[in-house]
Amino acid sequence: MQYKRILLKLSGEALMGEKQYGIDSKRLSEYAEEIKEVVARGIEVAIVIGGGNIFRGLAGAATGMDRVQGDHMGMLATVINGLALQSALEIKGVQTRLQSAIKINEVAEPFIRRRAMRHLEKGRVVIFGGGTGNPYFTTDSAAVLRAIEIEADVILKGTRVDGIYTSDPEKDKTATKFDSISFNEVLKKGLKVMDTTAFTLSQENNLPIVVFDMNKKGNLLKLVDGENIGTVVNL
Repeated sequence: MQYKRILLKLSGEALMGEKQYGIDSKRLSEYAEEIKEVVARGIEVAIVIGGGNIFRGLAGAATGMDRVQGDHMGMLATVINGLALQSALEIKGVQTRLQSAIKINEVAEPFIRRRAMRHLEKGRVVIFGGGTGNPYFTTDSAAVLRAIEIEADVILKGTRVDGIYTSDPEKDKTATKFDSISFNEVLKKGLKVMDTTAFTLSQENNLPIVVFDMNKKGNLLKLVDGENIGTVVNL
């Protein structure tokens, strides 16, 4: 195996599937099946999900809402998505724990690093909700922070494109894909992988990022098996 412990970062929008907002139960079930196959290989899996399919703090701020209030709403949205994924995984027989960075004890454990690592060692999937627990920080930052804390080998950023390109492949048909690229090259070329705070934190802690297409069946399993899927960002 290429990795022993991974942190999978999913955007909230990914859970929408074909819908315009909310959660697509079919897409959720597909993701749960992919994760189940990886867990069956003995790989420890932690997950951070965004909340953009329900509410995004920046969007609220753009309409005049207080940014801090909006970000707190976004944190709650990530907990809703975490509960949905937890349910989908448990339907498939995968043991999970949902931990939240904000206190919401009736539905999720508080985030405690040692407890999270113990769950992972026991083969449970740990879903981190509530972002970092602080406004002005994205779930990308939460993903990098949690990955460093739990000593993950890599961050796997599941998107709807199959890697990092020279420009947006959905807009520019001449865009070419990188198989691997350094942190410095990403910054120099101005490529969008994660927000700057998250990306810098990952670089400083020598934590590689793999950007791949999560919507293509079998990609996650192939990636952890060591196949050349997506784009690897490292030193």
